[in-house]
Amino acid sequence: MTVYYAEGSPTTELSDQQLREGLESCFRQLGPRRRVLALPPDFTRFNSRGGLLTCLVHQHFGDALTDVMPALGTHVAMPDWQLDKMFPGLPKSLIRVHRWREDVRTIGQVPGEFVAAATDGIWTQPWPAQLNKLVWEGGHDLILSLGQVVPHEVIGMANYNKNIFVGTGGSQGINESHFIGAAYGMERMMGRADTPLRRILNYAQEHFCRHLPLVFVLTVVGANAAGELVTRGLFIGDDHECYERAAQLSIQVNFTVLQEELGKVVVYLDPEEFHSTWLGNKAIYRTRMAIADGGELVVLAPGVGTFGEDPEIDRLIRKYGYRTTPEIMRFMRENEDLRNNLSAAAHLIHGSSEKRFRVTYCPGHLSRAEIEGVGYAYDELASVQQRYDPAQLKDGWNTLPDGERVFFIRNPALGLWAYAGRLG
Repeated sequence: MTVYYAEGSPTTELSDQQLREGLESCFRQLGPRRRVLALPPDFTRFNSRGGLLTCLVHQHFGDALTDVMPALGTHVAMPDWQLDKMFPGLPKSLIRVHRWREDVRTIGQVPGEFVAAATDGIWTQPWPAQLNKLVWEGGHDLILSLGQVVPHEVIGMANYNKNIFVGTGGSQGINESHFIGAAYGMERMMGRADTPLRRILNYAQEHFCRHLPLVFVLTVVGANAAGELVTRGLFIGDDHECYERAAQLSIQVNFTVLQEELGKVVVYLDPEEFHSTWLGNKAIYRTRMAIADGGELVVLAPGVGTFGEDPEIDRLIRKYGYRTTPEIMRFMRENEDLRNNLSAAAHLIHGSSEKRFRVTYCPGHLSRAEIEGVGYAYDELASVQQRYDPAQLKDGWNTLPDGERVFFIRNPALGLWAYAGRLG
């Protein structure tokens, strides 16, 4: 087991050329390859540098890069404009769509005893390790999993083997993984490298995937003093050490611990990146540990026009809404459609404030009735954005002309914010 490349610190700013050199260093150690599969993130992780890295992989391997499969999970396939922006110059003939309901293989079962121990008894069933059939039986002699390590609501820290088992996983495995995270409690996990679901995925990787030629290419991305996104780290390897080193750096770069609770938080959702509450509720996940009881989260969401990425999940969100955890658990007991889609149930729990603070959504393409129907407060985007203008606000604390003090976050996907008093 090898770490092929490791470079990064909280002050490092890796250039595109340095990223290229890091990849080339790894590829020299690996030697020639004939059939390469790249598994980058999809457009929802545009800032990961995964697109650039995929293009650099293509420049190095040429025709030996036979397949590029964005790790969609349950997200919709990337349209041409997203492919063009994220993978400029990459032939579209290389793109393969991950069909998470059809094109999967169950490669093994993590024993129920192990799952029960990992989750403190919250989930006791065997967990199905599932992969897209192209990953499992595509005959590749190198599989490159590319993406960003950053705090995450389901697994603690995003990427590494989550990119494989969830990003290219199947319906049952994804559903159960999301529910395990929700039932265990996201506030117990976010910003932690060692979590129940990570232990389960590690077991699956160690027991079922040893023969796969997997190499992980992991970035850490953060903002510099000028507010520009920069690459703080690049870690390439084929085992846990690579991930753990990236996670340690991400905690330093992406986790903001505040010495006071936030009374009002304003989050902006870039319309190119966030078009559903399924994605946009990172505004809630990543700030909830910082918001005071009775506080308010205002979500400026000009591109949001739906709830779920998938029509069935969208229907379930509209039907049940973002209610409290006890309510969602009751809905599950009473309704087969929700029991059969545990990722939707998990998402509803994640998106609830548990009535502890107010969530006000200001969407570009959803009505008041739709927003209030799922349990959020509604306000008009134009008027609210005039008051809280993203072009004028800076990340962090802002004091408005009338004296109102708000905490602004330009992209919730890039970090995690918490009040020190809530951290155990």
